[in-house]
Amino acid sequence: MKKIDIFPSTKAFIFDLDGTLADTMPLHYEAWVKTAKIMNLEFSVDFLKSCAGMPSSKIIDLLNEKNNRTIDPQKFSDMKEEFFAKEMHKIKEITAVTDLVYKYHGKIPMAVGTGGKRNIASETMQLLGLDKYISILVSADDVENHKPEPDTFLKCAELMGISPENCQVFEDASLGFQAAEAAGMRVTDVTPFY
Repeated sequence: MKKIDIFPSTKAFIFDLDGTLADTMPLHYEAWVKTAKIMNLEFSVDFLKSCAGMPSSKIIDLLNEKNNRTIDPQKFSDMKEEFFAKEMHKIKEITAVTDLVYKYHGKIPMAVGTGGKRNIASETMQLLGLDKYISILVSADDVENHKPEPDTFLKCAELMGISPENCQVFEDASLGFQAAEAAGMRVTDVTPFY
């Protein structure tokens, strides 16, 4: 299997969570589809992929706009999270990426920067045992401006005490790539590794 390269200037790692450390995207998609069906909304894989890294509330705003609807984002989000929570036990780690966590634990500072809600992200990390290796988590609840804005990753760098240009971001989605670049960080697309 191909190995993920670490840039020579890297002094800290920042990992996205869903689709990067944790193989959650199929479960998220299933939860979105079930909820959309109940709410009588069309929902496609391509649409979800285009929104990867966005908080649920923003995705629901887009769905409302696209379908000329006024569905309450909180109600939709709560229902979607319930469906997701029932399936969380199925989450697997993405070993090509988590291997980096185990290999560099205690040698290099690490953080998780996600567009997901803190409670779900924390639970995902606990389920996979990653909370024992990475204590810094910046979620959609911790910043005002979400990916593609750089705020999530800049907050991770700040909490680790590392300059943005010395952080390497591991991501699977376009909005995350844009956020890392906007933060002045090097970014690695992890999708070719799984």
